[in-house]
Order: sequence, then structure tokens, then C-alpha cells
Amino acid sequence: MKPSQAHKTENADPVEQHNPVPKVVLALVCGLLVWAVSYIAIERADGTAALGDRRDAAALAAPAGQGTVADGKQLFAANCQACHQAGGQGIPGVFPPLAASPWVNGEPDRLAQILLHGMTGPLDVLGTTYNGAMPAFGEQFSDAEIAALATHIRSQWGNHAAPVDAAQIAAARTASAAQKEPWHGGEALQAFIGGAGSAKP
Repeated sequence: MKPSQAHKTENADPVEQHNPVPKVVLALVCGLLVWAVSYIAIERADGTAALGDRRDAAALAAPAGQGTVADGKQLFAANCQACHQAGGQGIPGVFPPLAASPWVNGEPDRLAQILLHGMTGPLDVLGTTYNGAMPAFGEQFSDAEIAALATHIRSQWGNHAAPVDAAQIAAARTASAAQKEPWHGGEALQAFIGGAGSAKP
């Protein structure tokens, strides 16, 4: 084969081409940047919240739990569901069930005190003794929020206990104002609430 024929069958060596970003894309990016800067400069923090959650300034300025309706279902999902599960069955041997629990369906003061101050130590629920720890919500939640949470728990998974209102939680909070630590075991809590005339769960 002659050199000239071999040369004709070979492909040309690759070369790097100059491929600039299309002008349309550059114009779009610049336009978005200009819009973003102008939006930040023009919009006011206290302007109309047409695209927000529609709360007015008074509701946003109110303390937690005031000016809005507490959502017990949402509070449960965010704070309780990981341990007690969405179906209220808990985790066997680890976290007690809320469904059919006498601590839930009995006197509302019991559940109120558990939510306010938390619980450690042995707790008998439906024939099984649990020895874990539950956090306190008394400082985190308002009376209305704890009432909404308690009401939700007492009305789900086959529970049909009466609802709890904020006044009951406020009374429970006042009655146990000296309690600075979680209740240690069900007997300690029952002794505080029941006294001589209360039935043990």
C-alpha cells in the first residue's frame, strides 16, 4: 500500500473545540440573578404573607400555644410516635402501649402528670413492667398544647376517654409545681395523685 493511500484511510487527529456557553443560557442566568437581588432589596420582612402560612402578625407574636389552635395529632407525630408508634402499640418490652392503657384512659391527672414531668423507673402497663424513661414536656409545651396532646392520645387506637382541656392541665401543673424531676415509677405517681381513695391502674 502506498503512503498516500494509507494516509487517506486514517481519521484526523481529535482537536479540542471552543464551545462557549450559549448566549441564551447566559442571559437567563443573569436575568435570574438580577431578579433575585431586586426581590431581596424590594420585599419587606413584615409584608403580606400571601404565599406563607396565612398567620397574621398577632398570631406570630403570641407565645407558643396562644393565638393558634394546638394540634394534638401533629404534636404526637413529632414528639411521641417514634417510641409509642403510629398505632399506639409501643415497642414490646421497651416502650409501653398507649392503646387500652389505664394510664391513658383513667383519670386525666395521671396522663397530665406524665406529660408534664416525664417518667422513669418501673411502670406496669397491661401486665408488663416497663423500665424506661420518658421526657417531660411541661417546659416545652403550653397548657393548651399538652391538653391537645392528651386528648388525642385518649381518643385514638380504641381509647374513648373524655377530652382534656387547658384548665385541667393548668391545675395539674400547679398541683405538682414542686416536682422538679420525672416521676420515678408508677407507684410514686399513683401515690401523688390517688392518695387513699384512688384505684390503682
